[in-house]
Amino acid sequence: MRDIVFTRMGGWIPKVIREDGELKLMLGAGADANHEPRTFTFSISEAHLAVIREDLARHLLLWSAVLPLCDAAGTRGRLDENAAVALLDPILLAAPADVDALFRRIRWERSRLIAHGADIGLLERGRISAAMRTATETSNGKRAQEYQADRRRAERGTVLGPLDAALLRYTGRYLHGATVPRRMPDAVDPALLPEVMRVIATAEQACAGMRIGRDPRRGKRATDKRDRDRMEATVEAAVRRAHPDLVDDAVRTVSLLMCSEAADRSRSAPMEEDEEAAGHHGADLGGGARKTALSFTDDKDVEKKWRRDSPRTAAAEFWEFVGDRSAADNEVFTIEDEKMGEGIQLHFYADSIARITTLREGDGRSDPEYRVEYSLVDGIGGYRMLVSAFVRGGCAALEQHGPWMSDVAEFERARRWRKAR
Repeated sequence: MRDIVFTRMGGWIPKVIREDGELKLMLGAGADANHEPRTFTFSISEAHLAVIREDLARHLLLWSAVLPLCDAAGTRGRLDENAAVALLDPILLAAPADVDALFRRIRWERSRLIAHGADIGLLERGRISAAMRTATETSNGKRAQEYQADRRRAERGTVLGPLDAALLRYTGRYLHGATVPRRMPDAVDPALLPEVMRVIATAEQACAGMRIGRDPRRGKRATDKRDRDRMEATVEAAVRRAHPDLVDDAVRTVSLLMCSEAADRSRSAPMEEDEEAAGHHGADLGGGARKTALSFTDDKDVEKKWRRDSPRTAAAEFWEFVGDRSAADNEVFTIEDEKMGEGIQLHFYADSIARITTLREGDGRSDPEYRVEYSLVDGIGGYRMLVSAFVRGGCAALEQHGPWMSDVAEFERARRWRKAR
């Protein structure tokens, strides 16, 4: 039979129980193979219970020293109860100086003490007992997370100043560098917020007029990496010039905020805006062009039709089709004008394109004859330009965007040369 003898308000702080007449300390730590919390117990005496009741600091210190033993037990192993019991007297009954000396020799869970209010500066200097004078029963997990984040930065040689820290808090990236940046002014000390906003204004002015287009080759929500890199470099250079004392982490979080917001604007905008931003106006792309009907196909033989009376431009319809269908095993897309007997085939895996012109229609006695010419393409911007040119004026309109090579061996040499650069 198990009865709870003593517990504190902090839910995870170890409890004292009486099990079959014996006093034990019980704590939860780690997880088993099924990801369920593990519970460990080991025997204590009445003298130990008395200290645990009266001295929160020593109770927490014992917890932080036992946790590494629980970690060592893993998902299935047993707690080393002898090692746990051996910690009781030195932590609960010894003089403060002896406690400090013990903690210099053993493994202990620093973050747990910090979450419960321990003075970080004193902990760092090895004054463990003194550090626990500010301890509280309630836990502040964010305080421990911030401490761990600062330690990771320190290992990289980065020490944050007040403005650096404020910028990371403003973007929500103080704790985790992988967090998507956003604007959180309430997270910043009001005294520092005006200074933070001056840095943000510098970044906004630097990238005014810049945009991050979409890259349907990588999916419906993907954006152009080149545009992103360009905006990131522009913002970082401007912020470093205007605020040279900022550390790299702070500069980068501001540039990532600008890029993230620009990418979100692009994802929520119609596909036509990418064509307009590239200088391809709607009338040229479909309504006033000689193309009356086009068919789009992918490498899986899925087909979509576009006609002149469609409310959307041919280029926008095509890139929507690509965004829906593009995948690692589906990287070849074709636009065909059956009436004119011409088309283009985009090879995303090879950064290349083929223009195909029908020289002679097939009949019952012979196959059709085609002229196939290849060209290299420079990124999604290059693909957009070529698609728009084809929609405007067919294969003839592509001539100025060459060179075009009909010799496959010559084209492969050109492709390998560019790849090796």
